[in-house]
Amino acid sequence: MPEDSNGPRSGYATPLELLRTPPPRERADAARNRAAVLEAAARLFAEHGPEGVSMDQVATAAGVGKGTLFRRFGDKAGLAVALLDARERDLQEAILSGPPPLGQGAAQGKRVEAFLLAYLDHLLKHLSLVRMSETASPGARYRIGAYRFWHRHLTLLLDGDPDPEAAAHGLLAALSAEHVSALLPELGEDRLRAALIRLANAASPA
Repeated sequence: MPEDSNGPRSGYATPLELLRTPPPRERADAARNRAAVLEAAARLFAEHGPEGVSMDQVATAAGVGKGTLFRRFGDKAGLAVALLDARERDLQEAILSGPPPLGQGAAQGKRVEAFLLAYLDHLLKHLSLVRMSETASPGARYRIGAYRFWHRHLTLLLDGDPDPEAAAHGLLAALSAEHVSALLPELGEDRLRAALIRLANAASPA
Protein backbone atom coordinates (compact mmCIF):
# COMPACT_ATOMS: atom_id res chain seq x y z
CA MET A 1 0.00 0.00 0.00
CA PRO A 2 1.41 3.46 -0.82
CA GLU A 3 2.66 5.55 2.05
CA ASP A 4 2.36 9.26 2.74
CA SER A 5 4.59 11.18 5.17
CA ASN A 6 3.01 9.39 8.14
CA GLY A 7 2.67 5.82 6.91
CA PRO A 8 0.08 3.98 4.83
CA ARG A 9 -2.76 6.12 3.50
CA SER A 10 -5.99 5.70 5.41
CA GLY A 11 -9.22 7.66 5.38
CA TYR A 12 -9.69 7.29 9.13
CA ALA A 13 -6.17 8.36 10.10
CA THR A 14 -5.50 11.59 11.96
CA PRO A 15 -2.21 12.99 10.59
CA LEU A 16 0.49 11.73 12.93
CA GLU A 17 2.24 15.11 13.17
CA LEU A 18 -0.89 16.60 14.75
CA LEU A 19 -0.66 14.13 17.63
CA ARG A 20 2.87 15.05 18.63
CA THR A 21 3.33 16.25 22.20
CA PRO A 22 3.85 20.00 21.72
CA PRO A 23 6.44 21.85 23.82
CA PRO A 24 4.78 24.17 26.33
CA ARG A 25 4.25 27.81 25.36
CA GLU A 26 4.45 30.10 28.36
CA ARG A 27 5.73 33.38 29.73
CA ALA A 28 9.39 33.60 30.68
CA ASP A 29 8.68 33.59 34.44
CA ALA A 30 6.34 30.62 34.09
CA ALA A 31 8.97 28.79 32.04
CA ARG A 32 11.57 29.40 34.75
CA ASN A 33 9.24 28.09 37.45
CA ARG A 34 8.38 25.05 35.33
CA ALA A 35 12.06 24.29 34.74
CA ALA A 36 12.83 24.65 38.46
CA VAL A 37 9.95 22.35 39.41
CA LEU A 38 10.85 19.68 36.87
CA GLU A 39 14.52 19.78 37.83
CA ALA A 40 13.64 19.42 41.53
CA ALA A 41 11.12 16.65 40.85
CA ALA A 42 13.54 14.71 38.64
CA ARG A 43 16.24 14.88 41.33
CA LEU A 44 13.94 13.93 44.21
CA PHE A 45 12.27 11.14 42.26
CA ALA A 46 15.67 9.73 41.30
CA GLU A 47 16.87 9.86 44.92
CA HIS A 48 13.77 8.57 46.70
CA GLY A 49 11.44 7.14 44.06
CA PRO A 50 8.22 8.90 43.07
CA GLU A 51 6.27 7.17 45.83
CA GLY A 52 8.66 8.54 48.47
CA VAL A 53 8.34 12.19 47.48
CA SER A 54 5.55 14.60 48.40
CA MET A 55 4.36 17.62 46.45
CA ASP A 56 5.40 19.76 49.44
CA GLN A 57 8.96 18.50 49.09
CA VAL A 58 9.01 19.30 45.39
CA ALA A 59 7.66 22.81 45.98
CA THR A 60 10.26 23.49 48.67
CA ALA A 61 13.14 22.16 46.57
CA ALA A 62 12.00 24.18 43.56
CA GLY A 63 11.47 27.38 45.55
CA VAL A 64 7.85 27.81 44.45
CA GLY A 65 4.60 27.99 46.38
CA LYS A 66 2.64 24.80 46.90
CA GLY A 67 -0.43 26.44 45.36
CA THR A 68 1.54 27.28 42.23
CA LEU A 69 2.74 23.69 41.98
CA PHE A 70 -0.74 22.20 42.34
CA ARG A 71 -2.30 24.66 39.91
CA ARG A 72 0.33 23.93 37.29
CA PHE A 73 0.69 20.16 37.59
CA GLY A 74 -2.28 18.96 39.65
CA ASP A 75 -0.54 16.09 41.41
CA LYS A 76 2.50 13.83 41.20
CA ALA A 77 1.03 12.06 38.18
CA GLY A 78 0.89 15.42 36.41
CA LEU A 79 4.53 15.97 37.31
CA ALA A 80 5.38 12.55 35.93
CA VAL A 81 3.64 13.34 32.62
CA ALA A 82 5.52 16.65 32.36
CA LEU A 83 8.86 14.97 33.07
CA LEU A 84 8.18 12.36 30.41
CA ASP A 85 7.11 14.87 27.74
CA ALA A 86 10.62 15.72 26.52
CA ARG A 87 11.67 12.06 26.35
CA GLU A 88 8.51 11.17 24.47
CA ARG A 89 8.99 14.02 22.01
CA ASP A 90 12.42 12.60 21.15
CA LEU A 91 10.88 9.23 20.31
CA GLN A 92 8.08 10.89 18.34
CA GLU A 93 10.60 12.84 16.27
CA ALA A 94 12.57 9.66 15.56
CA ILE A 95 9.38 8.03 14.27
CA LEU A 96 8.47 10.99 12.08
CA SER A 97 11.84 11.99 10.68
CA GLY A 98 14.54 9.64 11.97
CA PRO A 99 16.32 6.88 10.06
CA PRO A 100 14.74 3.47 9.42
CA PRO A 101 13.64 1.11 10.75
CA LEU A 102 12.11 3.32 13.47
CA GLY A 103 11.62 6.10 10.94
CA GLN A 104 10.38 5.84 7.38
CA GLY A 105 12.06 3.72 4.74
CA ALA A 106 11.69 0.22 6.20
CA ALA A 107 8.99 -2.40 5.70
CA GLN A 108 5.92 -1.89 7.88
CA GLY A 109 6.60 -5.03 9.91
CA LYS A 110 10.16 -3.93 10.67
CA ARG A 111 8.86 -0.54 11.76
CA VAL A 112 6.36 -2.16 14.12
CA GLU A 113 9.14 -4.22 15.68
CA ALA A 114 11.48 -1.22 15.90
CA PHE A 115 8.82 0.86 17.64
CA LEU A 116 7.94 -1.82 20.18
CA LEU A 117 11.59 -2.30 21.10
CA ALA A 118 12.32 1.45 21.20
CA TYR A 119 9.32 2.06 23.41
CA LEU A 120 10.38 -0.77 25.72
CA ASP A 121 13.79 0.91 26.07
CA HIS A 122 12.05 4.20 26.92
CA LEU A 123 9.77 2.44 29.38
CA LEU A 124 12.56 0.61 31.19
CA LYS A 125 14.49 3.87 31.68
CA HIS A 126 11.47 5.63 33.20
CA LEU A 127 9.35 2.77 34.50
CA SER A 128 8.27 4.28 37.82
CA LEU A 129 7.33 7.61 36.21
CA VAL A 130 5.38 6.01 33.39
CA ARG A 131 3.60 3.74 35.84
CA MET A 132 2.58 6.71 37.96
CA SER A 133 1.30 8.64 34.95
CA GLU A 134 -0.66 5.64 33.62
CA THR A 135 -2.29 4.57 36.89
CA ALA A 136 -3.20 7.92 38.44
CA SER A 137 -6.88 7.21 37.82
CA PRO A 138 -8.90 4.54 35.98
CA GLY A 139 -8.12 4.76 32.28
CA ALA A 140 -5.47 7.46 32.74
CA ARG A 141 -3.12 5.76 30.30
CA TYR A 142 -5.54 6.11 27.42
CA ARG A 143 -6.10 9.84 28.01
CA ILE A 144 -2.41 10.73 27.78
CA GLY A 145 -1.61 12.48 24.53
CA ALA A 146 1.47 10.36 23.89
CA TYR A 147 -0.63 7.19 23.98
CA ARG A 148 -2.78 8.56 21.16
CA PHE A 149 0.38 9.16 19.14
CA TRP A 150 1.72 5.62 19.72
CA HIS A 151 -1.68 4.15 18.91
CA ARG A 152 -2.09 6.10 15.68
CA HIS A 153 1.44 5.21 14.58
CA LEU A 154 0.78 1.48 15.03
CA THR A 155 -2.67 1.76 13.47
CA LEU A 156 -1.10 3.21 10.32
CA LEU A 157 1.54 0.49 10.20
CA LEU A 158 -1.04 -2.27 10.71
CA ASP A 159 -3.24 -0.98 7.90
CA GLY A 160 -3.51 -4.44 6.34
CA ASP A 161 -5.07 -5.92 9.48
CA PRO A 162 -8.88 -6.42 9.48
CA ASP A 163 -9.09 -4.08 12.51
CA PRO A 164 -5.84 -2.13 12.80
CA GLU A 165 -7.08 0.11 15.62
CA ALA A 166 -7.89 -2.87 17.84
CA ALA A 167 -4.63 -4.57 16.87
CA ALA A 168 -2.68 -1.44 17.83
CA HIS A 169 -4.34 -1.35 21.25
CA GLY A 170 -3.46 -5.03 21.68
CA LEU A 171 0.22 -4.43 21.01
CA LEU A 172 0.32 -1.42 23.34
CA ALA A 173 -1.30 -3.47 26.10
CA ALA A 174 1.93 -5.49 26.26
CA LEU A 175 3.79 -2.23 26.92
CA SER A 176 1.75 -0.85 29.80
CA ALA A 177 3.98 0.10 32.71
CA GLU A 178 1.88 -1.95 35.15
CA HIS A 179 2.22 -5.04 32.94
CA VAL A 180 5.95 -4.65 32.41
CA SER A 181 6.56 -3.90 36.10
CA ALA A 182 4.81 -7.13 37.08
CA LEU A 183 6.60 -9.33 34.54
CA LEU A 184 10.10 -7.85 34.53
CA PRO A 185 11.36 -9.54 37.74
CA GLU A 186 10.17 -12.95 36.51
CA LEU A 187 11.01 -12.77 32.80
CA GLY A 188 13.84 -10.25 32.55
CA GLU A 189 14.51 -7.83 29.71
CA ASP A 190 15.70 -10.36 27.12
CA ARG A 191 12.56 -12.47 27.30
CA LEU A 192 10.35 -9.39 27.18
CA ARG A 193 12.16 -8.22 24.05
CA ALA A 194 11.84 -11.63 22.41
CA ALA A 195 8.13 -11.74 23.21
CA LEU A 196 7.63 -8.29 21.66
CA ILE A 197 9.40 -9.37 18.47
CA ARG A 198 7.09 -12.38 18.23
CA LEU A 199 4.06 -10.12 18.76
CA ALA A 200 5.28 -7.76 16.06
CA ASN A 201 5.78 -10.62 13.60
CA ALA A 202 2.34 -12.04 14.34
CA ALA A 203 0.57 -8.69 14.03
CA SER A 204 2.35 -7.21 11.03
CA PRO A 205 0.96 -7.54 7.51
CA ALA A 206 2.63 -10.18 5.37
